[in-house]
Amino acid sequence: MKHRGRHRRRRRGKALRATLAGTALALTATATLISTSQATDADDPGALKPLTSSAETAPLRLSEDHVPPEWLDRLSSEMGRPVGVRAVLDDTDGSLRGAGSCTDDDKRALPVEPAATRAYCWDGADVEGWRPGAVTTSGDADDDGLWGPSRVVLSAWSQGDATADGTAAQGPAVTGAGQGLARVAFIDADDPADLRYTWAQLAVPVAGGQDYRGLVSPVTGMVWYQDKLLVTAGRGDGSALYVYDVDRVQRATADGSTVGRVPGGWSAAGARYVLPAVAVYRTADADAPQPGGISLDRSTVPDSLVAHEAVAEDHDGPTLLWRYAFDDDRARAGLLATDPLLRADPVSAYETKLTHVRSVLSYGSGWYLGRMTGTPDERGTLWRQDTEGARPTRCGADETHRCWSGPSASLSYWQETGEVWSQTGRMLFALPLTSVDGSLD
Repeated sequence: MKHRGRHRRRRRGKALRATLAGTALALTATATLISTSQATDADDPGALKPLTSSAETAPLRLSEDHVPPEWLDRLSSEMGRPVGVRAVLDDTDGSLRGAGSCTDDDKRALPVEPAATRAYCWDGADVEGWRPGAVTTSGDADDDGLWGPSRVVLSAWSQGDATADGTAAQGPAVTGAGQGLARVAFIDADDPADLRYTWAQLAVPVAGGQDYRGLVSPVTGMVWYQDKLLVTAGRGDGSALYVYDVDRVQRATADGSTVGRVPGGWSAAGARYVLPAVAVYRTADADAPQPGGISLDRSTVPDSLVAHEAVAEDHDGPTLLWRYAFDDDRARAGLLATDPLLRADPVSAYETKLTHVRSVLSYGSGWYLGRMTGTPDERGTLWRQDTEGARPTRCGADETHRCWSGPSASLSYWQETGEVWSQTGRMLFALPLTSVDGSLD
């Protein structure tokens, strides 16, 4: 989907990049440096191994299934006409604080090298009991970096216990707020000094569109492409990816802790907006590899969705990486390319020897992989890997690999500004991709 005013917006993008280059935050000093007593990562993982046989790639096939249009129409007729992104942004729930107003404890979650050039923190009370998940932006949605007239960041959060491979307890059709719900903050990023957000509950229509349940899954991956929002679903939900339409946001009409139809209206667990799923992608069987982190790659033709495998904490490798092409048919905007039976096959796949991969980004020939090295309180590592070899970012006098944020679970490249966005703890941050490349060993 394209939007008007592109030339004016490109000039704004150039001005923003110049502003960011001249006002990079001095955040490295506030992020606690690593002691020389910390060990470096495991051995060099070497080059990516391409997977070419059908036996290796067939389990990665996804089947596309759509929510019947009459279900969505029934919800709209009951709840009211859907609204768009701008209407959600104008109905603000709160504001993020700039890095200078964040606590030292929060800022310790930021990477040491490369350092963030922009960082913000969430109000603890607003996200208490919620875990940060994936990030995507209007830089994914459209190549001019804007959605309509707006710069937007989407930040996912989830409740309840979940394992590293994305499993979570499945809730009933009307789900309580403490059972693993997932929600997304729509963040108005037009003013870099004043980020304001509004919450929307992710939901799945049920009962022929007469009700909806909350999406019960940790959102470890999320990509906004054209008018669709693709999010990962844990194994407990029985699906690989859910698809949402950002032009079909519904207003909740009742306040309550549950999700779905309630006496007197429609509830979204405290959020004032709800996004009902419009489609789902499923694997062939329950044991097939599931996407863990996902991101958009605009350096391919057509644009593609990349994924790393969701694995359990005790998984000792290797880890799968793969990509799907997006469909270039306007009638299927934002959906994956499929065959006539609506099956999406990977266009490439690889194995990496890296374990505990928690985030993935692909651009050009390189794959950028964020890896946990211990508990979420410890720093992780960030690698750039390709079919020729692998290099990590380094920092400190001992040039340790442990420079990245340990709990970081998402990487999203905003091509128009050259920034990578991520989220860790209560911190939302951005840094140039060039600084990542510049810090590689």
